[in-house]
Amino acid sequence: MRTATKYIVTPEEVPAYSPPLHSGTVNRRLVGRDVNGSGCVEVVLGVVEPGGLAERHTHEVEQAMYILEGRALVELNGESRECGAGTACFFPAGVAHRVESLGPAPLRVLVIYAPPLERSTAAEPFRPA
Repeated sequence: MRTATKYIVTPEEVPAYSPPLHSGTVNRRLVGRDVNGSGCVEVVLGVVEPGGLAERHTHEVEQAMYILEGRALVELNGESRECGAGTACFFPAGVAHRVESLGPAPLRVLVIYAPPLERSTAAEPFRPA
């Protein structure tokens, strides 16, 4: 029987992973080359436990993050802002950023990379900044 590419998935149907330079974080890639063949965009559902964080880093692709639940301290290009559900953040390629889950509930975010981070030409797509 031929396995079909999954164009429609739930988070439970894709593997969980923890990205480099992130603590207390579990991600699930919902859209990407390895999930459904996407070559232009990558969509990730992330859950960051209170106190968990994405350390200050850069990558060579653009990133958008939409906060679904929880509170975060977002640092971008030397500026900080506390953000909550309903907030969208854009991180330009090459610009240092950091995200910390402030609690008390986990931070749930939808993250979009374009082009896909998984296809980055960098040996390490996440670089400390």
